[in-house]
Amino acid sequence: MKTLKNLETEIKEKGLKYYIITYGCQMNAHESEKIAGLLESIGYIPANSKEDADFIIFNTCCIRENAEQKTFGNVGRIKKLKQLNRELLVSVCGCMMQQESAAKKLMKTFPFVDIVFGTYNLHELPEMILACKSSPDPIYRAPEIGELHDDVPQKRSEGPLASVNIMYGCNNFCSYCIVPYVRGRERSRSANDVISEVAGLTSQGFREVMLLGQNVNSYDGGLNFAQLLKQICEETDIPRIRFMTSHPKDLSDELIGVIAAHPQICRHIHLPVQSGSSRILQEMNRKYTREAYIALAEKIRKNIPGIAVTTDIIVGFPGETDADFAQTLSLVKELRFDSAFTFVYSPRNGTRAARMPNQVDEETQARRIKELVALQNRITEERNHEYEGRSMEVLVEGISARNPKHVCGRTSTSKMVNFEGDASLIGNFVNVKITHGKKTTLFGTLN
Repeated sequence: MKTLKNLETEIKEKGLKYYIITYGCQMNAHESEKIAGLLESIGYIPANSKEDADFIIFNTCCIRENAEQKTFGNVGRIKKLKQLNRELLVSVCGCMMQQESAAKKLMKTFPFVDIVFGTYNLHELPEMILACKSSPDPIYRAPEIGELHDDVPQKRSEGPLASVNIMYGCNNFCSYCIVPYVRGRERSRSANDVISEVAGLTSQGFREVMLLGQNVNSYDGGLNFAQLLKQICEETDIPRIRFMTSHPKDLSDELIGVIAAHPQICRHIHLPVQSGSSRILQEMNRKYTREAYIALAEKIRKNIPGIAVTTDIIVGFPGETDADFAQTLSLVKELRFDSAFTFVYSPRNGTRAARMPNQVDEETQARRIKELVALQNRITEERNHEYEGRSMEVLVEGISARNPKHVCGRTSTSKMVNFEGDASLIGNFVNVKITHGKKTTLFGTLN
């Protein structure tokens, strides 16, 4: 019987390559780093393209319907590669596969897929590959909410940035959201483990960490989230700390005070509002009102001068009227977010909102999202113009995609800046004078 050691030898001797296609949020991207780490631990090497790969992995998202449709379309196109290379392994994993109905539909639609597993089976990937090599049938791990496995090897992206999961799951059960059903209830890593990981990343040369959780404000790993941030600032030398995502109902005065007192914590809070209508917020089960959200945003800006506030907004939620949508537009005009992720409501099977009456028609949704995006784009560009003439500290992340003679990086307020420079600047903090701002980025010159 073939063992993992035999498998590792075979992979290395054949020089087998892997290619990961990731959909969704930063947490999915971080889990793809774990998948890469596991694959490289048994001998796989990265491929430059899926056409060059011996193992293709789709790490999926299920937050919105179009993410699922995109996954099905792209998996289907792999069939031609599978016909050309019978040794090619294909796997689909991630949040979408945490839904048993979606996993079984995918396996029935694409019988050429070799391995299907959910988020909580990720650590078993080497064993699944071994089983696949020994069986003509697809390997399927039924989706279960299992134990946390943060001790798996990770292949982190090159550059000065690193992500650190501090918690998993969600207890909020917003009526539109599938996350509690696929990620499970909230479970926090111990504060000591998180602090130790951040300290280790600092010693490896990383300059910024992003602390990740579905709702970081409800972190409870022996410390609350404000205390965890304070400890990281005091016990590690990491120059910059970001976090995502904050639920408004749990953002405390203590957290605001910790951010204000520690310059290592970036001057940026992502604070999803979802709607400007208190009636719709109640239907969404968001547990705050329009007025409470506005008061919180104003308190944050008063206590942390210069902070950037970004948000998420859903349009076309079931029962949303023109009057409700007008409330969203007026909130955006009043608070003038630095930027916003805007979405058309997408029904998710199993959520309460999917069963609600008065689903909004696609034409109305399309009209509303177009109006909202135009408004927010105008505000974002105006706020970017406010940076002109200012000198900002920028952490250089890489060569600019716009111009190979330029580099790009972010300010503490999460503004992307492009300016003339070369690869020697990557990973360094530099001062940049902002010359002009556009809709999605700033431009400047080294001071």
